[in-house]
Amino acid sequence: MRAPAPAFAASLNGATIEAATATLGSALIGAVDQGGEVALYVERTEVVRALTALRDTPGLEYQQLMDIAGVDYPERPERFEVVYCLLSLTRNHRLHVHVATDDVKPVPSVTGIWPVAGWLEREVYDMYGVLFSGNADLRRILTDYGFRGHPQRKDFPLSGFVEMRYSEEEKRVVYQPVSLAQDFRNFDFQSPWEGAEYILPGDEKAKLPEAKGAPTPLKADEIQKADAVKTPTEAPKTSSEPYGKTTAEGSAQTGAGEAHGGNTAESKPAAADVTPTKGGGQNQ
Repeated sequence: MRAPAPAFAASLNGATIEAATATLGSALIGAVDQGGEVALYVERTEVVRALTALRDTPGLEYQQLMDIAGVDYPERPERFEVVYCLLSLTRNHRLHVHVATDDVKPVPSVTGIWPVAGWLEREVYDMYGVLFSGNADLRRILTDYGFRGHPQRKDFPLSGFVEMRYSEEEKRVVYQPVSLAQDFRNFDFQSPWEGAEYILPGDEKAKLPEAKGAPTPLKADEIQKADAVKTPTEAPKTSSEPYGKTTAEGSAQTGAGEAHGGNTAESKPAAADVTPTKGGGQNQ
């Protein structure tokens, strides 16, 4: 039967700091319990020895290097911090190891302890420009070929220094200095959901007359009531002109209730092109 996973040792942060202080000695600058995790500040030149001790010392046993992160503090003399995120599988506990440096002093590589650090150190070098002595393949890993600068530094411009485009004349990708249109230089960061204080392009369309069937903009006292007197209209003539009635006051006068209902010979109109014949016909 497999042993149950150890409980998270957040309550043992104090004991972890004591054990790390006794183990690292002069290599440790300071240790704090911050955000529920232990942060150890170590001398730059002693980082390899400190991380090896944290991995191999019983009671600490941080076997895995989960990540290497970079932080930029431009106001400090050593503006960069390299943060090693460690995990102890046997204790189910994490801690951070912080190392301070600048863009000139290299940090000793820990690829001899964890080979995966080679990729992680390349990321920190690419984003911040921190050098790592002992890394056999320290080159850019995230940015493009020929990229200038380090994009995660606080003083790096948001638009970069150069831009890339495909040139139809040269039939290849070319680099050129960044040129921003004036619209982008004066970009407004006001939230459109809060409502801008000026008229945006296209807002004038909202003042056009409303479409048929839309709610009327008139007030209640200006709307004509449904039972108002309507203008009388002339009744349409029947479609059987000239044989239709011309004296009907409306299309509802059908001759119902009359003696002959308009079907007598006298009611028929005289047609000049009809010549009566002897004996008559059906229509004569």
